[in-house]
This record gives sequence, structure tokens and C-alpha cells, in this order.
Amino acid sequence: MYVVELQFECFDNTTMDAVEKSINGLLDALRFNGQILGREFPIIIGEGEFRVRLICPESDSMHPQYHSAYVKVCLQRLTEAKVLAPKVRVLGQDLNSEQTVSHQETGQSSWQILYTTFVHSCSPLRCGDTFRPIPLYHNPPTLNGDHKAIIKWQTEWQACDEIQMAGATQAEHATLKEISDVSSYLFRRGWDLRGRLEYLTKIPTYYYLYRIGGESLEAEKQRRCPRCDGDWKLEKPLHDIFYFKCDDCRIVSNISWDQLKS
Repeated sequence: MYVVELQFECFDNTTMDAVEKSINGLLDALRFNGQILGREFPIIIGEGEFRVRLICPESDSMHPQYHSAYVKVCLQRLTEAKVLAPKVRVLGQDLNSEQTVSHQETGQSSWQILYTTFVHSCSPLRCGDTFRPIPLYHNPPTLNGDHKAIIKWQTEWQACDEIQMAGATQAEHATLKEISDVSSYLFRRGWDLRGRLEYLTKIPTYYYLYRIGGESLEAEKQRRCPRCDGDWKLEKPLHDIFYFKCDDCRIVSNISWDQLKS
């Protein structure tokens, strides 16, 4: 991933309120299209200019060819607020980030996974072969012209994951159910989005079902697919995470982290 700076300049008299709304509107649109990552974007105020530093999946993530229809609308709103389209400067590769699947490699995966955790800020869509993140904007829009539905699902999944990992409130059990139970609302939403991605990309797309708890390691190994009750244990784990994979239900899962550590 790459650190990119956007510079916005005013070309006529305007107001701080108009500038703030137009820039933040564009940043939201870019985020919901997967062109920028994260949720907080501090904007530096200068003399007639504004700067913001962002994390992007690729060095060319801000190229107009990737813009959604809504990003283009927000760029027009910049003009209405008397702000020029941003100048883009790539500062360099981020040392702490993962390498993403390039545009040239997109579509070459034999399968892919909808996967996230609360410590990951990258795209939640990953190549099943290499486990590298796939920029969402390399794919056709999921719903309503961009990938907002997937980003919102990712945000909620990560929030549930962080709460259950902390384990300090009564909400722990409710949030754990959302990410580990096939009957939960969050699972149904994510699994439907997984199906939409598979339809658009024509690539088998799986959903990660989180697992923790369980009685014993041996009992964990005997688990069956929670949707179809089929045999889904793999001979060897994939990417040191996935011990189960159901090709009918398009679900992957781990052996309970509690039992692996015991």
C-alpha cells in the first residue's frame, strides 16, 4: 500500500464550511469505492490550500479510471465550492502495509475470500491463492454504484471483533454471535455480498466465519459445516488460518483459537 497526499486549492472566494463539506464528501466517496483506506483523515489548513495524507491500496489508486459515479459527483461539488480538483502526490510505499493484488493480476485468482479483522484496514476481499488484498475498485460496483455496502459490512464486523476480543462488557456475547453464527444478521448480509461479488467477478467467493470456544481440539476437528452439515475439514490448513472449507456453502473457518492455544 502507498501513502498519498492530496492538495486542494481554492480558486475563488469561498467559505470554510463549503470547503469542509466538499472535501470530506469526496473523501467519503473515495473510501466507499475502496480507493482510500481507513476512517479518519486529518485535513491540514494552509494559506488558501488544504492537504490530507491517505493510505491507498496502490500507487495509482487515485487515477480517474477507478472513480465511481459518486466520486465524479463529489469532484463536481468541489468546483461548486470554488475548490480545484486535488493534486495527487505519491509519497511512497507504506512499510507496515500488505502488498495488494495489482490491476494486471485481478481476475486471475482461482478463488477469493471476504475476510477481515479489527486490526486490518486493507480491502476485505482477498485472493484465495496468495491471501493478498484485492482493491475493491478493480471490480464492478457491488451495489448502488460503488462498494459502500461492503465497506459498511467491514466496519461493523471489525467493531464486533474488537468488542468480543476485549471481553470486558456484556456485549461480548452478542458481538461474538454476529461474526461466528450463520443465523446472525451480520453473517447474512456479508454472505449475500459474497454472492454478489461472485456473480460480478465470476470467481468462487467465500465468506470467513470466525470461530472461538469449543470443548476440545479433537471436538473442533469433528465440526461440520454449520449451513449444510457437510464434511468440510481440510487435510492441510490454508494460509495457517482456514482449517475448514465448504465448497457448497462457500464458507471457510478456523479451528477455535482457544483450542489451538491449549
